[in-house]
Amino acid sequence: MADPAEGRPFKKVLIVGAGPSGLLLGVLLSQHGIPVQIVEASHELDQQPRAAHYGPPAIPELARAGVMDLLEKNGGMRLNSMYWRRFEDHTQIAGFDGSVLKDAGSPELTVVSDVRTACLPMQDLDALLLDMFVNKYNGQVSWRHRVTNVSQEDTSAWADIEILEGDLDLAKATVASTTRLEADYVVGCDGANSIVRRSLFGNEYPGKTWDAQIIATNTYYDFAGKFGFNDANFIIHPEHFFMAAKITADGLYRVTYGETPGLTREQYLERQPWKFETILPGHPKPDEYKIINFSPYKMHQRCAPKFRVGRVLLAADAAHLCNPWGGLGITGGFVDVGGLVDCLIGIWDGRADESILDLYSEKRIEKWKTVIDPISSENFRRVSDADPSTRLERDEFMQLLKKSEGDAESTKNLLMGFMDVRYDFTQHYTK
Repeated sequence: MADPAEGRPFKKVLIVGAGPSGLLLGVLLSQHGIPVQIVEASHELDQQPRAAHYGPPAIPELARAGVMDLLEKNGGMRLNSMYWRRFEDHTQIAGFDGSVLKDAGSPELTVVSDVRTACLPMQDLDALLLDMFVNKYNGQVSWRHRVTNVSQEDTSAWADIEILEGDLDLAKATVASTTRLEADYVVGCDGANSIVRRSLFGNEYPGKTWDAQIIATNTYYDFAGKFGFNDANFIIHPEHFFMAAKITADGLYRVTYGETPGLTREQYLERQPWKFETILPGHPKPDEYKIINFSPYKMHQRCAPKFRVGRVLLAADAAHLCNPWGGLGITGGFVDVGGLVDCLIGIWDGRADESILDLYSEKRIEKWKTVIDPISSENFRRVSDADPSTRLERDEFMQLLKKSEGDAESTKNLLMGFMDVRYDFTQHYTK
């Protein structure tokens, strides 16, 4: 069998982390014939309720991976209406009908015309991407391979790895052996606590942690049928703010809400029935809804100093973090992946040299600073506003939404502005 890397500028990419960004990166590189290996410390995909909504800027990357063709077959759907609501009676304040993005493709988005937000629980998306990577592209995932350090020299990079056995709990697992895996490039897609990033910068991860506690749940409750809720709903309140957004066609919602910081998981679980009865429409008792997943977490706004140091690269949460209000974390991560894929393909095909990777770092950091960080920060300040009754008169974005109501073209132009988080690296190809 012919070596796919014969005559190419590099031979292999090692991806650390079998989460959504690592798997998407693996699929898109494999599509182009680039040899890829993924290493993952866990024995399985993450099953916690994390991201479920992938915004318009991420849709082109999911489309070229083939995900959008399979979305509905795998229980996914498109999100259309999104509104901000009052806490007292849950009435609408302002919002938009995202169905205007159904045919909003522009010349640069040649792979897709429908850029409406996609909805699919992350564990289901991961399973879909893993199946593609392993079964369609013969990709290799090495499970229970815990990276302890990443290093490099002029001609290669490598990851030092502990191969785990015994208890499936990573904290209790034992080390069966150690090994070193080499590649031309190592890409850290290993999340907020990235070992790859720590290998480069130690504990340096500039930014802040919000003084707020968030609880994410996947919950069945009839928001739409009984209370006329939209596909996605943000309820504004300084203490009882929450989001209820549909994530599957059968009526599963991501319900994310604010809580008192500093309590234990057990205390949050104990408070959950009271919290739902207080904040949700209809003030339901526990027998009126069904919680599938429950996960407390902290919110961060952070960005690594660089996304490229020699042959080691960072993407998604390993590179930057933002709060989840608006979905810019996972969306920005997928846009990172698409940009990095274009840069590596350019090098692989001889249409770009390695300097394009410096441009990847520069431009993706710029997009975090000018788009992701300010917009996501304002999204959280909006939903947790101290004076909800006057938020509309103080909020330029919500005023633009009100002004655009009933005007499809104006709404489309407003929403397409979020595409600014993207950057076309292929314009820098030299051949």
